[in-house]
Amino acid sequence: MSIFRKYKEHLADVLYIWRQELMQVIKDEGVLMFLVIVPLGYPLLYSWIYNNETLRETPVAVVDQSRSALSRQFIHDCDATPDVDITYYAADLDEARSLVSRQLVKGIYLIPSDFAARINRGEQATISVYCDMSLMLAYKAVYQTAMIEAGRLGAGINIKRAGNYTKREDLITAQPLAVDDVAMFNPSGGYGSCVLPAVLMLILQQAIALGIGMAAGTARERHRNGQLIPDDDPHYRGAYRIVIGKALCYAMIGFIAAAYLAMAVPKMFSFPQLADARTLLLMLLPYTLASIFFGMTVSCLVRYRENVMLLMVFVSVPLLFLTGVSWPQSSIPGYWQGVSWLFPSTFGVRAFVRVNSMGASFSQILPEIRILWIHVAAYLALACLVYRYQFRLARRYAPA
Repeated sequence: MSIFRKYKEHLADVLYIWRQELMQVIKDEGVLMFLVIVPLGYPLLYSWIYNNETLRETPVAVVDQSRSALSRQFIHDCDATPDVDITYYAADLDEARSLVSRQLVKGIYLIPSDFAARINRGEQATISVYCDMSLMLAYKAVYQTAMIEAGRLGAGINIKRAGNYTKREDLITAQPLAVDDVAMFNPSGGYGSCVLPAVLMLILQQAIALGIGMAAGTARERHRNGQLIPDDDPHYRGAYRIVIGKALCYAMIGFIAAAYLAMAVPKMFSFPQLADARTLLLMLLPYTLASIFFGMTVSCLVRYRENVMLLMVFVSVPLLFLTGVSWPQSSIPGYWQGVSWLFPSTFGVRAFVRVNSMGASFSQILPEIRILWIHVAAYLALACLVYRYQFRLARRYAPA
């Protein structure tokens, strides 16, 4: 009977701490913003910005020193594509560079004066392409358009000189080796479909960590001696009760935010969504729990409410790179790959991208799932150790 009473007391303490933490989340505007408003609104902003997927009508300046029928044909063909808009005709390269420096155009096509003459003599002609490398999407549009249209122009010239009799011969002359280009996992070649799944999972981790950290900073400011745990509340009597009680509160919010980010946002903006609900939920469960216990561990380092913003916002961009989505995982140095193992987002992002964008099954993401459960156990243990230390400090400074 005493054991039953003991567990009943433990459960009562856990529920009390859960209720207190939930009330703090509701009353604290900063915590409410990070745990509710950011997961709801921030993904919509990102998705809306990247919803066009690809860059269209990129402004380009042309320096046509040839002024021939062939050069005009090349310019017309480039301007007819959806990716490039021939906006300016510059007198020389210096004027075109001035347009780039003023951000009026993103690239330059320079057609030399001997362009048509060399082609008519049967020699190789050159078209110079200058790209603004500050934006990779603009570089892709300007450079690839020039390559494609130059290839088409060259194919047309070869057909005229071949003296073929049939269209089949013309086709073989223009393209002796056919290449079947199949875009896997991102058919549109869009930037949003590539990056947004990773951003959504990173937003979940960062929002949870920011909300928990801000709540911890508020607790330190409210309690005596700047302690994380109140020294005058008898319900805060054990580290694991405190950790579980707080985690229950954040799990209620975190699971709803995870489902919204993983299922609703991609559907609203028509991003790739190949995962079945069961696999997705089995992946989100350990990732959300790992993010919660990670946030609780990190929150013990927070002395003031503002500190958590400086800490977590600073590492957001490096964490995105360490996932291997925006930069190949094989090209990340081994040291930094080791650092990436400390964060749940590394494996949560990889698992989500494989499931949602590539249609992977549960067995194919099992390595990431196992590591996420290891993160859950490790950060749960760390959170309990840290809160045990905080519990002892609270008892030490408690009034007699």
